[in-house]
Amino acid sequence: MYKKIKGIVINEYPFEENSKIINVFTEEKIIGILAKGAKKIKSPFFSTTARFNYSNFNIKYKENGLSTLVDSDTINNYSNIKKDIIKISYVTYITELVTKVYKHDNNKNIYYLYISCLNKINEGFNPRIITTILKLKLLDYLGIKPIIDRCVVCGTKNEIVTISSYLGGLVCKNCLKNEKIVSLKTIKLIRMLYLVDIAKISKLDINEEIVEELERFTEDYYERYSGIYLKSKILLEGIK
Repeated sequence: MYKKIKGIVINEYPFEENSKIINVFTEEKIIGILAKGAKKIKSPFFSTTARFNYSNFNIKYKENGLSTLVDSDTINNYSNIKKDIIKISYVTYITELVTKVYKHDNNKNIYYLYISCLNKINEGFNPRIITTILKLKLLDYLGIKPIIDRCVVCGTKNEIVTISSYLGGLVCKNCLKNEKIVSLKTIKLIRMLYLVDIAKISKLDINEEIVEELERFTEDYYERYSGIYLKSKILLEGIK
């Protein structure tokens, strides 16, 4: 059966001398495809099957096996990302993260979140902030969303003074014990960034201190509750 799909190459593996196997993340699923001769520079598949290429693929589809590539054309090669080692490191990290979350919850919205992130990073938006926004949004699909609209202890919406990864959400003045205080701007931004449509972001002007607090919270929260281990995090930390 022949099938037309649209997706992003998230992994590629050598196969025999001149071919390779690619994993393409699509709206429906992640599909393994054999691209014959794709390692040859003169091959029409050489560029369209490169990692992080967003392309149209016409394939000979196998439901429970390896599909075969018939033809393809590039939608977006994310050239700005591929020129920058920092951007590549962040995209590698979010690709591994998104793939693992997608296996937990096969929801097509995760695919669109991923594309939106790549688009924004390629456009020049801060990859560190985009990654933090994505991580906040993915918590829903993991079933571990923090409480960000009221105090996690007593439920009040008044006098919120910090957010705690240990307690799992916002903390008010009366329930505060030994939790570290974060900026009020950070508290407001947590909810705003969780709700924002990444695809519609036109400006991201967040100072370094708040970025640090947002990142610290999301990283600690994932370590405590997600059970996800990412090999690419080691590379990213080295680059940062």
